[in-house]
Amino acid sequence: MRKLLITLPVLAVSFCACSQKQQEESQVKTVKKQEVSHDTKGHSFTLKDFYTSNSDLDKKVEEYFAKLDDTSKVAQVIMPAMGRLGQPTETIFRLVRERKIGGILMLNGTKEQFKSWIDSINDINQQLGVPAFLYSADAEPSLINRKITGSEPVKKANELKTIEEVRECAKTISEELKAIGINYNFAPVVDMSPNKTVGWRSFGAVPENIIPWSAAFIQTSQENGIIATAKHFPGHGLVSGDTHKSLQSIDGELKEIQNYPPLIRDGVLSIMVGHLAVVNNPNYNTNGLPATLSKKIVTDLLRKEMKFDGIVVTDALNMGGVASVPNCDVKAIEAGCDIALMPVNTDKAFKDIIAKYQSDNAFKTQMDTSVKRIIRMKICLGILK
Repeated sequence: MRKLLITLPVLAVSFCACSQKQQEESQVKTVKKQEVSHDTKGHSFTLKDFYTSNSDLDKKVEEYFAKLDDTSKVAQVIMPAMGRLGQPTETIFRLVRERKIGGILMLNGTKEQFKSWIDSINDINQQLGVPAFLYSADAEPSLINRKITGSEPVKKANELKTIEEVRECAKTISEELKAIGINYNFAPVVDMSPNKTVGWRSFGAVPENIIPWSAAFIQTSQENGIIATAKHFPGHGLVSGDTHKSLQSIDGELKEIQNYPPLIRDGVLSIMVGHLAVVNNPNYNTNGLPATLSKKIVTDLLRKEMKFDGIVVTDALNMGGVASVPNCDVKAIEAGCDIALMPVNTDKAFKDIIAKYQSDNAFKTQMDTSVKRIIRMKICLGILK
């Protein structure tokens, strides 16, 4: 196993930069996998159960998985977007009826519009007998009021002053999402602040706040039944450009990965990987590809070395930093991502992934693990009964 470029002593120094008071204030409970058995027969599962060693939950996942055909399995890893700048509404409803997707990003629209769409799609899925969807949103404190028109006003991330305000903000956002039917939040941003694209969306205005405040946002969200997502791995804050427009590179040391180990230990359920190449790094060079398509970053670093076993989602695959790479949807899953977000062409993504799934045993084995991980999350959300 490769060693992280940031050694444990360096990490310790970085983490100690947080004031003792802030560390105590965060009070984030560790919910990573524990070697204990829980008797949950006859009881509902919650997000707190996702990382527990639980034979009843394991059995339930295997039972659901065994019922899925190849179409439904592949659908689980594909998540297009609807709303302004997303796919046309009629296209999304066709994809739903054709069973080609397992979730949807509600990209830009009103509360009422999103709720209406979600209610209609839930009805269709129930008629089809397919697993209920993950519905996601970019409901960061800095973006929610622009992304979801009519949502309760909250302060932007860089305007929040205390950890109590962070918790209140996360609670307000979670309640808004649940009222709509959204169960998966692509927040918080845990990048450092220098980058103009993402910096104002994080808690990095005061660097020592990033970890405890992000942990508080994550804990509050997940206690309120919303999957939280730390992004953009391995770190977007110290690069100069915008991955929406083109591939950006981390030159040398992966300085921002220090933000992730404590959040992983404290039970964050999802991590989003950014379209960031790594250069001049002997251990993690991505050979000109974005991290989203790099097995070194997703599988070797995030999964194996950092021991993250939650949902890994790509940043949007229609962004300039990745869209020009042929078969990027397949390559993202192959790298170890669980969900391909916003493919340029969802029909082609489905066709390419199912072809690979049915012809490559190694790919099939890996994707089956992703599908089971997604099914487990859906059970813990309470959307699969």
